[in-house]
Amino acid sequence: MAAAPLVSVLLPIYNAGPYLAAALGSVLRQDYERLEVIAIDDGSTDNSLQILQKYRQADNRISIISRENRGLIATLNEGLAVARGDLVARMDADDIAYPQRLSRQVALFNQQPDLALCGAGFDTLLGNRIVRGSPDPIFQDNILRILSMFFTIFMHSTVVYNRKVIEESVLFYDESYKHAEDFDLFRRLTDRYPAAMIPESLIAYRIHDDSVTNRHKREMRRTHLKIVAENLEREGLAQETQGLRDIGEVLSMDTGRRAAEWILALEERISALPAETRPSYQAGTLNLFYFLYQLISGERQPLLMHEFLTRTAKWNLIRRREQYVFRTGAFAPRFSLASMSVTRQVDALSRYLQSVPAAAVLPSNQLS
Repeated sequence: MAAAPLVSVLLPIYNAGPYLAAALGSVLRQDYERLEVIAIDDGSTDNSLQILQKYRQADNRISIISRENRGLIATLNEGLAVARGDLVARMDADDIAYPQRLSRQVALFNQQPDLALCGAGFDTLLGNRIVRGSPDPIFQDNILRILSMFFTIFMHSTVVYNRKVIEESVLFYDESYKHAEDFDLFRRLTDRYPAAMIPESLIAYRIHDDSVTNRHKREMRRTHLKIVAENLEREGLAQETQGLRDIGEVLSMDTGRRAAEWILALEERISALPAETRPSYQAGTLNLFYFLYQLISGERQPLLMHEFLTRTAKWNLIRRREQYVFRTGAFAPRFSLASMSVTRQVDALSRYLQSVPAAAVLPSNQLS
């Protein structure tokens, strides 16, 4: 029988003190034991390094690299360079891996030796409560290679790469796509290699104000739209993508209108594609619409939102209570803004009612 593959867990760290012990502990308590943890302290100014050193004394599977701050992408590439495992698992320093995470993913690679990468579902950790995730139906019948042109198909901290399949020259994060480096890598990999999604939740993804996602939303959105534009240009589905790129740079009535017209033109081109690929392109385009919808909504622009939904003729694709909010945007923007705040409060209450105490899902020793 072949030896169990070594899994290198790539853990970049920057000022993760409040969450690091829970994240690191969840990796070390995996039911899959043949692993190494590549922990790279990217110039933290808090107690992250002290926490790492404490855990290193108790478990020699941890390797620590500590140096000046170079940023996430340089840190990820450094980790890939020193990792010894044929399988490389990503992990964020503020998330929590469920005990079966690595064993489930290793089993899939054993079953499918040609598989290059796989991701998994996730639950959401909000303070001391967890919202359980559910399988996204978009992954059931659609082609991952096509979906990866439109959005980041996997939560970054759920991904495992297979270096027996992926060429060394391909497995790297590109500095040109800062804050969307995972989107760029996944689209490049799925364009060349097979990928898979495990539908069950294998991590608890922590939401907090200091996360990279929250701190760099605008730059992430800008880079995200740049990647989508590049992909569709390459596929010959968009000869001109400025209408999409511009709304990532400046949100205005003009850029909103042009983005709406661009979406409609894309849908028309996709309608002429072969039946075997058309549904995947349509699913990707729908995801792109929701991305733009969330972008406009997040900037609290009711007039622009009304115009965008009217021009795309997609009022029926948003929730009924949001239709009420934004239909008033054309003639009563102040009322619309107030209604947006109420909607956010209702959504927060709904998330709370859907959540369960974290202690009911995670062992007590994984909560801190």
